Amino acid sequence: METTRKLIRKQSLEKLYNILSTTRKVYAPVIASDKQVEYKYNPAFTDVTFDHIRSTLSVKNVVFPKVENLFYYTNKQTESTITDIDLNKIQDVVLWGAHPCDNAAFDTLRSIFCWDITDEFFAKRLEKLVVIGFSCHLSDEYCFCTSVGLTPNSTKGSDILLSRLKNGDYHAEILTEKGNAIVSISPELFESVTNEEAEITSVKQKFNHEQVTAKLATAFENPFWVANSLRCIGCGACAYVCPTCACFDIQDEASGKEGKRYRSWDSCGFGLFTLHTSGHNPRNVQSQRWRQRIMHKFSYMPERNNSLGCVGCGRCSSGCPVDMNIAEQLEALQNI
Repeated sequence: METTRKLIRKQSLEKLYNILSTTRKVYAPVIASDKQVEYKYNPAFTDVTFDHIRSTLSVKNVVFPKVENLFYYTNKQTESTITDIDLNKIQDVVLWGAHPCDNAAFDTLRSIFCWDITDEFFAKRLEKLVVIGFSCHLSDEYCFCTSVGLTPNSTKGSDILLSRLKNGDYHAEILTEKGNAIVSISPELFESVTNEEAEITSVKQKFNHEQVTAKLATAFENPFWVANSLRCIGCGACAYVCPTCACFDIQDEASGKEGKRYRSWDSCGFGLFTLHTSGHNPRNVQSQRWRQRIMHKFSYMPERNNSLGCVGCGRCSSGCPVDMNIAEQLEALQNI
């Protein structure tokens, strides 16, 4: 659909939020007691932050939960009964305040979970999700969205994108039918657009992702991987904060004759991730696992999924306990 541009006053923003939170779950960012930024369901509007650079964790759990039950089972002497999860009970969610890098990640996740066979759990959660994104007016040294083809005001993945003006009001870009449906709830809150420019931060381009992808085609055996992975301790923090990582493990949990099967986040950076039952591990040292992470995001996914496995949010670098800065490594890789 064609993008519609409107203006929403700062006092109207609170009205819109309160209307939405009375009819559905709103997932919005707040500053926690430890000063970290985290998303919570239906916080008071006065607790919602509009001045964070990034939340500690991404928001991918609204469509790909950390732990998700797949089915329940009961074993009897002569038969087993499986009870499926009723996906129709998944509630509507409004994601409020996520930045363009996080919102663009939903398309990346779709390219994974709906690549060959559609993952019904992911697809239903995404269907029930409305994204009201906010352009970035702040950034720091970890941000590199411009290096992966995005900008601080990219509309990709948003149903409505709000960009703050100097007077505190917001330009609203209504991008999808889901966005139109939100506007239709309270159309009086959306006014004719003004010519005032939005406050959009600047993010320096640190590398060219297309050049990185081209370099990876001949870099599999390059000594670069060993030299640049010596600090990695395989903790998996980078995967757990990443908005596009989609590795998961599947486990059964039983009590007596009843149990459930669930999936939970995993990481290709873990030594057990590729360990075979025989004891053989095709990626048995950390340099191979670090190589896999980069190759997956910047080589395998562009080739297989027609998407890039990185949105430049910088969480993996800012959250790494040993300062493994992915943007710096990709810049170095581009120049080997």
